[in-house]
Amino acid sequence: MLKPIQKNDDDYVILKTLIQRKLGFNCEQYKDTHFKRRLDVRLRATNSKTYKDYVKLLQSSNTEYPELLETLTVNVTNFFRNSEVYDIIEEEVFPAVIKSKSTGLNKSIKIWSAGCSIGVEAYSIAMLFHHILGNSIKRYNITITGTDIDKASLQHAQQGVYNETEMKDVRPAFLNKYFTREENNYIISDELKKIAQFKKQDLISGPKMNGFDAVFCRNVTIYFQKELQEQLYMDFYSALGKDGFFVMGKTETLIGPSKDLFKSFNAKERIYAK
Repeated sequence: MLKPIQKNDDDYVILKTLIQRKLGFNCEQYKDTHFKRRLDVRLRATNSKTYKDYVKLLQSSNTEYPELLETLTVNVTNFFRNSEVYDIIEEEVFPAVIKSKSTGLNKSIKIWSAGCSIGVEAYSIAMLFHHILGNSIKRYNITITGTDIDKASLQHAQQGVYNETEMKDVRPAFLNKYFTREENNYIISDELKKIAQFKKQDLISGPKMNGFDAVFCRNVTIYFQKELQEQLYMDFYSALGKDGFFVMGKTETLIGPSKDLFKSFNAKERIYAK
């Protein structure tokens, strides 16, 4: 059993510095309790008794860094996770976005899936737009941008191949229309891939983004320090266009200046409007 190690422990600081330098992973943005839990997974897996032992292992091994990065960034996720949120998105949020574009010359709809992991949220959004608009989707220029810090997750998203666990909440009609099955895997359709794009971005230190009609960032900020949460919520507010929507995780709460700037659209499902 590992002994509790204080935040200012020298070996812990050295380890975080090494991770930052080698992986470009900003350790300081995460709460210590969460970050140490993820580190402990790799310490146990490598039989490292202390952070000092693990630092030595990293310095002597070429194979441990990829394993560590996967552990630090891993997210359990699936299509249409928390389906009640997507019900409101389908019935109220996206119809409002579409209506705002239907009368003017601007037919562009931009959605941001921040902390997109393996892309299931971005593709879930794409399916809803296709379902709501039908053949009318050709009248709109829809772009869904998924961003994440983990390269392997982004590659997974771009490939669009998913297992049965990730598919468990997909409606049968969507399953038949938007996926091709190959043995135990499901491959996303090209028509959804056309409107979903994925790129690497650090939410904290990466370039700021703007002009979106909706921003989804669900179950990501819970791992961040309070000050960084406040910064991120303001970044998301700035990233939205007029009357844009922000969707956060069910266990997350707006804090800081953004709390007074966003107006509640559906408090229960944590959906806000600019």
